[in-house]
Amino acid sequence: MKRVVIFASGAGSNGENIINYFQDSKKITIQKVFCNKKGAGIFDRCKRLGVPCELFSREHFYDTNDILNSLLKITDFIILAGFLWKIPESIVDAFPKKIINIHPSLLPKYGGKGMYGMNVHKAVKDNDEKETGITIHFVNKKYDEGTIIFQAKTRLEEFDSIEDIAKKIQLLEAKYFSKIIEKTIFKNDN
Repeated sequence: MKRVVIFASGAGSNGENIINYFQDSKKITIQKVFCNKKGAGIFDRCKRLGVPCELFSREHFYDTNDILNSLLKITDFIILAGFLWKIPESIVDAFPKKIINIHPSLLPKYGGKGMYGMNVHKAVKDNDEKETGITIHFVNKKYDEGTIIFQAKTRLEEFDSIEDIAKKIQLLEAKYFSKIIEKTIFKNDN
């Protein structure tokens, strides 16, 4: 059984999708969700789904080894589902090619610090892109520069608003993220 931990910062729709996808799996179990934002929607989702969710502070994440030590005891893979902080080097080093992130653009376009959510969709719209998509990638020591695992594209229309772009991305995330996590975990294990 492969053990997975999710890191989330917000409403938690991707986190919930992942938890639901693996709920009856005989091969992958969601051990816990870590969240850095008090009052984030992921807490309610986890409570409803029966998955432990732990709040942690910036100081706790970056200045101690407590989270790293906890991860080493409870997980084989880490999934970032709307988690906005850069992962400490100590965690990246401890889990090489075992931290998976999803980004709401076709990297390398619109990646890097500050490029998340609506910031990405606005940049895509402002640059009159004809398509956008998602990139699922391994996390390394730089924002959005880890090895790409998978990309999916969606066509954009001239009249699409930033909100329309966000909805198209959410559909791709819901369709692909959990499936690609599953494939990656077992491919990486061989």
